[in-house]
Amino acid sequence: MNKLVERFLHYVKYDTASDPKETNCPTTHGQMVLAEALKNELIDIGLKDVTLDENGYIMATLESNLDYETDVIGFIAHMDTSPDFSGANVNPRIIKDYDGEDINLSSDVVLKTEDFPEILRYKGQDIIVTDGSTLLGADNKAGIAEIITAIEYLIENPEIKHGTIKLGFTPDEEVGKGADKFDVELFGAKYAYTIDGGEIGELEYENFNAAYARITVNGRNVHPGNAKNKMINSITLAQEFTRHLPEMEVPEHTDGYEGFYHLNDFIGNVEQTKLYYIIRDFDKDSFENRKKFLEEKIFELNNKYGEAAFQMELKDQYYNMKEKIEPNMILVDKAFMAMEKAGVKPIVKPIRGGTDGARLSFMGLPTPNIFTGGHNFHGKYEYIPVRSMEKAVEVIINIAKEFANK
Repeated sequence: MNKLVERFLHYVKYDTASDPKETNCPTTHGQMVLAEALKNELIDIGLKDVTLDENGYIMATLESNLDYETDVIGFIAHMDTSPDFSGANVNPRIIKDYDGEDINLSSDVVLKTEDFPEILRYKGQDIIVTDGSTLLGADNKAGIAEIITAIEYLIENPEIKHGTIKLGFTPDEEVGKGADKFDVELFGAKYAYTIDGGEIGELEYENFNAAYARITVNGRNVHPGNAKNKMINSITLAQEFTRHLPEMEVPEHTDGYEGFYHLNDFIGNVEQTKLYYIIRDFDKDSFENRKKFLEEKIFELNNKYGEAAFQMELKDQYYNMKEKIEPNMILVDKAFMAMEKAGVKPIVKPIRGGTDGARLSFMGLPTPNIFTGGHNFHGKYEYIPVRSMEKAVEVIINIAKEFANK
């Protein structure tokens, strides 16, 4: 455990924000810089078959120390951080023995218990926070640090029996491309876990079905002084479209298993406006109905304003991995036992988002998700309790033990 925090604080210094506008893999050079460093570290601690391909995917093997065969398992984390907030020049600090009060991250940024009351659960613990100007990067560099620390512990304690364990570190998860070039066959595991969840105890094997809609609204610009019966303002048309969507079915008004439409980007002028929506739902039928609803509204508005007024590109992104995990519930059962043996209460809950594990599950590698311990990902209020990280390491070790059983 002594190296756990040291590793994490080292990894967050790498600027690895991914870029949704880039088509290269990885989408940013910083991810490859971290990948090279991780490759060397994995070799140094004694892993075999350590590889880093041209797309930034790292794979490595911890060989079995058993005299019988068991299922090969894997642990996976992503190297990139969210492009939604700066990940450059991260300057973390450790709050020792947190006293339960508001935390001044900087002179003008305060992490208030009123806004984030869950932090009070960690009173008396050491907590790693930001300096208020960047995100922290626990999503998912905490996962990387936890996996490597657990694997190094197994190497240094050969009396702990385990089967063959595969490690995978991926680029571009935050922009939905983390599994694009992941070679499941080369990885060689029957089952895997992403270490990419939030608060201590999270165990997730359900996630949103996801799609996006890029909508282009075409207008006609005429000088406003002579615009009567001539101008078609694309912004006004776009606003009319948004009014057709259910007002309460948006992220800020939904929770649990409720789906939503989310207008994530809006840019335009009189001549042309572009809207970018994400569509999310756990239930497959409801998911399909949401997409159908958008298509119907586009059809209706084109009948009203002309067939070229609204154009939509609608594309699925990923699906609910529950469909692939339920036939392989041994994964959830063993993770549940591993947490209980570490003194962690499992919190089985759906992921209101996506994960590499969702796509990997549909690629033939069933992959539920386990906590890292972090909170408030993707922003300046991100933090992670050290004890939660330590428990994640214990859980990874315990999972290895569970799969070593005949």
